[in-house]
Amino acid sequence: MCAQNVPFGGNRVPDPRKIRAEDLDKPKHKGRLVTGADQTEKYVPYLKGKRVGMVVNLTSVIGHKLSVDSLKKMGVNIVKIFGPEHGFRGNASAGVNVADAVDPSTGIQVISLYGPKIKPTREDLADLDLLIYDMQDVGVRFYTNINVLARVMEACAENGKELMILDRPNPNGYLVDGPVLDMKLKSGIGMFPVPIGHGLTVAEFAQMANGEGWLTGKVQCKLNIIRVANYTHQTPYVLPVKPSPNLNTQQSVLLYPSTCLFEGTYLNHGRGTYYPFTVIGSPELKGIYAFSFTPASIPGMSETPLFQDKVCYGLDLRKYNTDKLVKSGKVNISWMMELYKASPYKGKFFDSKLSKEINSIDRLAGTEDFRAQIIAGKSEEEIRLSWEPQLSQYKIMRKKYLLYL
Repeated sequence: MCAQNVPFGGNRVPDPRKIRAEDLDKPKHKGRLVTGADQTEKYVPYLKGKRVGMVVNLTSVIGHKLSVDSLKKMGVNIVKIFGPEHGFRGNASAGVNVADAVDPSTGIQVISLYGPKIKPTREDLADLDLLIYDMQDVGVRFYTNINVLARVMEACAENGKELMILDRPNPNGYLVDGPVLDMKLKSGIGMFPVPIGHGLTVAEFAQMANGEGWLTGKVQCKLNIIRVANYTHQTPYVLPVKPSPNLNTQQSVLLYPSTCLFEGTYLNHGRGTYYPFTVIGSPELKGIYAFSFTPASIPGMSETPLFQDKVCYGLDLRKYNTDKLVKSGKVNISWMMELYKASPYKGKFFDSKLSKEINSIDRLAGTEDFRAQIIAGKSEEEIRLSWEPQLSQYKIMRKKYLLYL
């Protein structure tokens, strides 16, 4: 599973529009992993005659084309598109509000869920029979797609609408690790009491949100799940499309559960380069590390990165063997421990006031203890022990909602 810094493009599937009707009764897929979206024979007939809304982004593909474009050509009546962070076609930067618009390719109204409005309103849903959620997640608590999913579930439950989920594999499905979020630290980068690596597909998370009463008012959303064929949580999965502008290689996706924690430090973690989440450093580490990189303004990825146009020194993880992460089944916290120890100005290390590009390490980690433990020089064993018993309790609870081994 060692991905290194390679572009996306694995697990390609045939264009489902070329499937012949006489083939639909034959054994499906013969052991090949197939996403929910690609199994059009299971849901397109159900959609015919219905007014459909879709919660989608650039990862919502059938074969090699966006699912909106493909389903529209198959005769599905797509009335509205709901777009999350980065926009429907993925051309907005991280954290930038996205406005409502009309999709120029299809003429379909696009309603932004990343701006003043964070979930569909009664008016948005009034002319729809059901919603489809089809977005690739990466299995990490601070990746915001599961927050969008929960709000969409609430809107559907409150307005009596069915939600169809076209499930997709979790590329970090093996990972169930990290502190379970302390809910007093609830924020836009952590809304639910799950660990950093939650080990769920989006459909499994939806079942958990329903079952654990996490939706506002403990409402229950009616779910219609199209499962991934021939998938387990240990199945290696190379994403066919980058899930967001700064997760642009398979290496970045696999390192993300560990290296995104550096968003809460006075270190650049590759923002302002074409290999984010795979390099970490700062100008202050000159003379300590030989590897260097220089962040620059990159439209659509990072316009104002930390240490812009300054040479940063630190770790190069672009060729790190990610098989080690999979084998360990753990978030790597040794890099955080190492770089804090190496930092000559430790008072700055976790100071989010130094730049708007620095997030709260407490909110990212999900606990106030992590920062204090790194500063105190606690061992990895001591830090991991502090995640219990909540982590073990979560693992037991998680089993109730699994669709895959």
